[in-house]
Amino acid sequence: MSFLSGRLMEMSLLDISQTGLFASAFLSATLLPMGSEAVLAALLLRGGSPVTLVLIATVANVLGSLVNYAMGYWANQGWLARQKPGIMARAEQRFRRYGRWSLLLSWVPIIGDPLTLIAGVLRVNLFWFLLLVTCGKALRYIVLSMLIL
Repeated sequence: MSFLSGRLMEMSLLDISQTGLFASAFLSATLLPMGSEAVLAALLLRGGSPVTLVLIATVANVLGSLVNYAMGYWANQGWLARQKPGIMARAEQRFRRYGRWSLLLSWVPIIGDPLTLIAGVLRVNLFWFLLLVTCGKALRYIVLSMLIL
């Protein structure tokens, strides 16, 4: 195999891996029970650029949270309340107690995704939503990367 074809294959594998990270980070931010941490860890341990990988994971995770926000924003309230009543009630209670600042916890498993949905239901300003969710999720991926490396 020539150097060029080997390099192209290596780049393709990295692109596929980064696409996989994007997909897992996006889907894990929705209400689907998934995680992106293992994919990020594997790519970091394979020598991927921490800055690039953290940016990809953060952007994808925030976009997934934006899907939750949109679902909450346009949801039928009765349908929403019947889906996961305990989790949704706790998320709404926490959100009402701490206000928009609770979105900094949008990365926390189990409560984070419902928080972003509740933010849509309560019509939180989109600027604040994006700012706080991005800060929380970026910090999580930065800390995780530092712990891995």
